[in-house]
Amino acid sequence: MTLYEELLAEYDDQLLIEERDLVNDGLYCDGVVWINRNLTTAKKLAIVAEEIGHHETSSGDILDQENLFSQRQEIQARRWGYRKVLPPEKIQSAIKEGYLTIPDAAEYLDVDEQFLRDALEYYIQSEGWPQNRMR
Repeated sequence: MTLYEELLAEYDDQLLIEERDLVNDGLYCDGVVWINRNLTTAKKLAIVAEEIGHHETSSGDILDQENLFSQRQEIQARRWGYRKVLPPEKIQSAIKEGYLTIPDAAEYLDVDEQFLRDALEYYIQSEGWPQNRMR
C-alpha cells in the first residue's frame, strides 16, 4: 500500500475523499476532500495531506488568499501535512540510509520532490536544520 493509500485509509471514517477531474489540484470543504485524479500518486499525497491539514487546522472560508488570515491558515495546513507525511525522523532516517539527493530521497520516501523540498525548507526554518542536508 502506498503512503497515499495509507493516508486515505486513515481518514476514511472522518472524511469523504474523492478523486475527480478538477481545474485545481485539490479542495477541502465541510468534511469533503476533492483531489485531481490526473496527478501522480506522489503529488496526490502532497495535496491530500494539505487538504486534510485544512480539516485538522482551518476554520471558515479561506479561499480569498489576499486575506492575511487565510494565508496563515493555508501555511498552517501545509505545515500539518509536512509533519504528518514527512516528520523529521523520517527524513533523518532517509539521510542515514544514504539518500542524500532530493530525487533519490523523494523516491525512497514515496513523496513528490517539491513536497520534500518544501518540507526541508520548513524544517530548516522551524527547527534550525542545516541548509545542506540534501541536494
